[in-house]
Amino acid sequence: MPNDIQHYLPELDIEFLRDKGFDFEEYQVVGEVHLIIHNFQLPPAYRPRTCDLLLKLPAGFPNANPDMFWTSPTVQLLNGNCPMSANVMEVCNGRTWQRWSRHSASWRPGVDSLRSKLRSVQVELELGR
Repeated sequence: MPNDIQHYLPELDIEFLRDKGFDFEEYQVVGEVHLIIHNFQLPPAYRPRTCDLLLKLPAGFPNANPDMFWTSPTVQLLNGNCPMSANVMEVCNGRTWQRWSRHSASWRPGVDSLRSKLRSVQVELELGR
């Protein structure tokens, strides 16, 4: 049976997401690809323990550096506080998302991929701040 699903991500990234067992959706939005990973597992420092994770991948990805990430529903630290630099809410794809303002200048065009971006998200979340 042919696979007639339209993909906007590079095939290597689609294979990575499938290999990891992620439940995901892709959208093309004004020159970007929006990737939503459903039921994304959060470290123990947060509640809830799962959320939907949104990555906005810029035109030119993977040569262009993706910036920040978003979660829905709102994620809090166990003490009830908002995580550092994650207090702005934005509407995207008809949903309200919590923006995590995290920036990295270490992106390596031609080397890094979606795997690298998800690793950096995981490292940030493991800091529990």
